[in-house]
Amino acid sequence: MTAALTRLTAPPAVESFFATIGADPLSCAFPRKGGAHPGGPMAPVPEAQLAATWDRLMATPRSRRAVAYVHIPFCENHCLFCGFYQNAWRPDLGTSYVDALIAQLRGFARHPAQEGPPLQAVYLGGGTPTALSAPDIARLVRALRSHLPLAPDCEITLEGRVHSFGLEKARAAFDAGVTRISLGVQSFSDAIRRPLGRKASRAEILQALQGLVTLDQGAVIVDLIYGLPGQSPEDVAADVRLCADLGLDGLDLYALNLIPGTPLLTAIEKGKKQVAAPDRLGHFFAAGEAAAEEMGWRPISTSHWQGSLRERSVYNLAVKSGADCLAFGAGAGGFLGDLSFRLTPDLARYSGQAAAGTGLVAGMMRQAASAPVAQAIKAGMERGMLDLARAETALRTLIPAPGLSLTDHFAPLLAQWQAAGLWAPEHRFYRLSRAGRFWQVPMTTRLLGWLAHHPDLSRN
Repeated sequence: MTAALTRLTAPPAVESFFATIGADPLSCAFPRKGGAHPGGPMAPVPEAQLAATWDRLMATPRSRRAVAYVHIPFCENHCLFCGFYQNAWRPDLGTSYVDALIAQLRGFARHPAQEGPPLQAVYLGGGTPTALSAPDIARLVRALRSHLPLAPDCEITLEGRVHSFGLEKARAAFDAGVTRISLGVQSFSDAIRRPLGRKASRAEILQALQGLVTLDQGAVIVDLIYGLPGQSPEDVAADVRLCADLGLDGLDLYALNLIPGTPLLTAIEKGKKQVAAPDRLGHFFAAGEAAAEEMGWRPISTSHWQGSLRERSVYNLAVKSGADCLAFGAGAGGFLGDLSFRLTPDLARYSGQAAAGTGLVAGMMRQAASAPVAQAIKAGMERGMLDLARAETALRTLIPAPGLSLTDHFAPLLAQWQAAGLWAPEHRFYRLSRAGRFWQVPMTTRLLGWLAHHPDLSRN
């Protein structure tokens, strides 16, 4: 790539896209790790157009790979680190909310948007879906199987927490058709968990997980977080090894995300709690990943490891690679075509409109025309290996004769990040190193920012 062409196509402030080259890329490559998911350019749909746009979506059969998300917006308590808290749980709320969900599912089944490729995964998230009673969990899952076009091997995940989720609920969930249980453990250490508002003790967690493994009716997954107050890299490694010793099928390992307005960030700002320094966080990740490797677990993304062939993480990989995502429930978010949307979080409004399916959308964003190229980049990076060939195919679908290949456009980043120890060429891919896997989100964000300055895309 010539110097003149580099000046023509490179974004301004090019150094802000480059990594700091040093002896320890886990510590110094970028100023901060950032959030859990890289974003992309979007434009809001004007409020006056929401209803008509939604009606067009519902009247159009789907054509892309698809999954579904079902939101249960209740929590039994507000954990200090969590930014997803919406509504306090009361047992009397569960049945009426599930009634509304089933009404929405039944109404959706009458729309042309029901037609299209079968759903590869359904994710019941929250909130705390496992707070629902066993009968409500069972009838909701049966309704999903009855009213949605599920693939024969559809992954159905029930997310939750150990507290208040006993074997009775687990049996009810599995018997109704759940194939995967994902529990938020965060840490097995009582000393770390209790100050964060987690109710179950280590002994209770171990007993619950052992019971689920013994049931042997579906995949059992846990979420772990690193960088928590009072936690060390050794603690993270011990938690990962324990997952393997328990015979679990998979685990997610996420960095603590300090979200404005959460009780934990408030406590940190007041000096009441301390978390891992930003330049140490990578070593927590490295300790966890090394432990997973020692136990023979295989990474299927940069934040998820497979302990058995039962675990596929279909939903998580699909939504991070541009699949359509149907959405059900108050506050649920989804994607259809080039639009992302969020349903109203207002419980009264949702319950009143669920059956009709109108007046539910709280907001919409339209993706840029370059979204398929960005999604190809994101999909590869999520798996730990940039696949420029797939991205080139997406670019040529959008622009049949681009004036500049993506390989040439990204050449400065490809070379600089290789020099920084973040990845290396492997066949047609750029495979992320351990440091690159830790920094995957800021790397992907920078790739998307650089992509926006591709001369053909910036003119479209």
